[in-house]
Amino acid sequence: MAGGVRRLRGLCALCRVVLFLSQFCILSGGESTEIPPYVMKCPSNGLCSRLPADCIDCTTNFSCIYGKPVTFDCAVKPSVTCDQDFKSQKNFIINMTCRFCWQLPETDYECTNSTSCMTVSCPRQRYPANCTVRDHVHCLGNRTFPKMLYCNWTGGYKWSTALALSITLGGFGADRFYLGQWREGLGKLFSFGGLGIWTLIDVLLIGVGYVGPADGSLYI
Repeated sequence: MAGGVRRLRGLCALCRVVLFLSQFCILSGGESTEIPPYVMKCPSNGLCSRLPADCIDCTTNFSCIYGKPVTFDCAVKPSVTCDQDFKSQKNFIINMTCRFCWQLPETDYECTNSTSCMTVSCPRQRYPANCTVRDHVHCLGNRTFPKMLYCNWTGGYKWSTALALSITLGGFGADRFYLGQWREGLGKLFSFGGLGIWTLIDVLLIGVGYVGPADGSLYI
């Protein structure tokens, strides 16, 4: 009986300790020390106006005139510090051009590439890409957007090499073999370049870029 009383008292003491610790955490604010993921992109003590878009919150106005300079009020996000006019501050003004992110020049965003579309075709093929604005560029709307782009990947084939083979060894189909078009290459080989006519035509077609690699890629 006495042993059971001791265990009960010990359990009550443990409950008091747990209750005290929980109250202490509540009184101290219970704040998490976890660092927000965007902080890794934000340089400390740099110019506020040069911070990446993920580091700031701006009050934007979508009724501004497209293409005209515009000024927006911005504030840095929590845990981010910056300097403006050599003074540490949280609120600042940013100057930018009034335009949506999808209206930016191609140099201001990066897009996914496709290696499954034909770059040499008529008409030129397009593929759906997902584009993301570069960190230092500011714009209106979503910073990630879809866009239809022309196929522009390369498989490593050189136009100069293909043209040289067409001029020198085109009668044996070397140019077509080099471009991966082995059926046409065999046809030229066994017909002696179509008695020279096919060879001359291929020199012109490769010279103007009409005939390209069989995988649909661009020349280097």
